[in-house]
Amino acid sequence: MIPDTLHIGPIPIHWFGIFLALALFAAGWSASREFAREKLDSRLAWDVVLWGAIGGLIGARLWVIVETWPAFLDAPFSFILSGGGLAWYGGFAGGALAITFFFNQHSIKWLAGADALAPALALGHAIGRIGCQVSGDGDWGSETTLPWGMAYPYAVVGWDKPPGVRVHPTPIYEMLAYLAVFAILMHMRRRGAAQGRVFGAYLVLAGTARFLVEFVRVNPKVALGLTVAQFTSVALVVIGVILLATRRSPTLAPSA
Repeated sequence: MIPDTLHIGPIPIHWFGIFLALALFAAGWSASREFAREKLDSRLAWDVVLWGAIGGLIGARLWVIVETWPAFLDAPFSFILSGGGLAWYGGFAGGALAITFFFNQHSIKWLAGADALAPALALGHAIGRIGCQVSGDGDWGSETTLPWGMAYPYAVVGWDKPPGVRVHPTPIYEMLAYLAVFAILMHMRRRGAAQGRVFGAYLVLAGTARFLVEFVRVNPKVALGLTVAQFTSVALVVIGVILLATRRSPTLAPSA
């Protein structure tokens, strides 16, 4: 762990912001390649990533506000403007709405666009988790004695443990999981897959990864010993399974 804020003269630079920018760049690069593979205008890929990012940030903050409503009511303006507190599933919902609007504006078939964006989502998420790791942005795991357990002495939000307490570095777990998801999705794209199956695979793989990681995170259980994120993961996995089961048109010829 290192301090979250660097300073260039009087200007503060946050590590989380740096990695968020890198995540967006990587997502734009991946999306532009996949848009070209889908015979879509690759220049639109950068625009749709930007739309998704803006919608995602709004959705992520709204999700946290709903989840922590009493804290929001205590100090609404500082809560909204603070650097921490972003929920990925809120970001996924907000980004999906923004991207849907963009697709409609540019007459892009939703499943074709979603297939092209799926690897970019996984890659951007993986890089974003590096930012969470270096900034200690509230998504570490429970205490552990495993040799790779880590302390977060410079945590930005939510750290309520004495210095030196070692916990599961769940951002690293997620980073590795989403890099694996990215590799699997790219393999599917290169081999050719029926429209909708790559996005369906993304929902199943990413949802399963988050469901499992939640068992060692510190999020509160809401019912049946599961967290809100786990229930959301189950819903996304079900949608993904439906897509994989129903999009069974003949496999396309492998693309370069």
